[in-house]
Amino acid sequence: MRLADLAGRAPSAAVRACYASLNPAAPDDYRQLAALLVDDWRCKGVGSVGIGGGQGAGKSTLCRLVKAAGEELGIRVATLGLDDFYLAKAERAELARTAHPLLATRGPPGTHAVADLRRALAALRKPGEVRVPRFDKGADDRTDFATLRGPADVVVVEGWCVGAPPAEADGLAPVPAPINALEREHDGDGRWRRHIEQALRGEYAKLNAELDALVFLQVPGLPAVRRWRLQQEAERPPAQRMTEAQVFRFVEHYERVTRRMLATLPNTADVVVELDDAHRVAGLRFAE
Repeated sequence: MRLADLAGRAPSAAVRACYASLNPAAPDDYRQLAALLVDDWRCKGVGSVGIGGGQGAGKSTLCRLVKAAGEELGIRVATLGLDDFYLAKAERAELARTAHPLLATRGPPGTHAVADLRRALAALRKPGEVRVPRFDKGADDRTDFATLRGPADVVVVEGWCVGAPPAEADGLAPVPAPINALEREHDGDGRWRRHIEQALRGEYAKLNAELDALVFLQVPGLPAVRRWRLQQEAERPPAQRMTEAQVFRFVEHYERVTRRMLATLPNTADVVVELDDAHRVAGLRFAE
């Protein structure tokens, strides 16, 4: 297994069998990664995991494979997507009216119901049914609910900003210079950025503290995020697709925190997965 060699690990027969059992249509690197991760969590007794990384990094694909790998290795894995816990469109519209117009756009910290996610995370570690929302990105709104059942041996929370730290300067005073056109044109006074930082210091920090381990999918940079996000858009129904210009503007909402994650999480995450421009795993490091 190439990824085991990258990580300096000798995979067991069980890990090899797990990898071989996973969907052959899925990316081979992610099949290997899923088997290695679940085995690592099993050996270390990890009960909750965050998977963070830029848009298009493959978090959802990895989570599907992790769940299947858990079944093969005898570990019951439940997954929660941060995207499903977006605030409803009406809630974001109210935030846009009372706090800042940019908060109508889903994605940045402050536009998720993180307290609800934390409650679901805790509930899934216990026996019983857990009701969780489902968010339709085409409709840009919550449209349904699903029922999950605990207890899970491992609960995985995946989302682009899972693990993201707040800015070091408390309260963003003075407000740092804008880093893109969105911030220059629509957040000149920094209110939107302050709201994001307050959110990161609040419920998002509590969520991060409740995770036993963090896996960071390290994208090669913002150009790759834009390209991969555009590829994702091409898979949507034509009536729901954004144009290239709309995708690039959408990604600007994520840019500041994405850059911060790229600068900090490779040094702090429990597992760092380095991705190259071709979406292959170029490096893999496990904290021992």
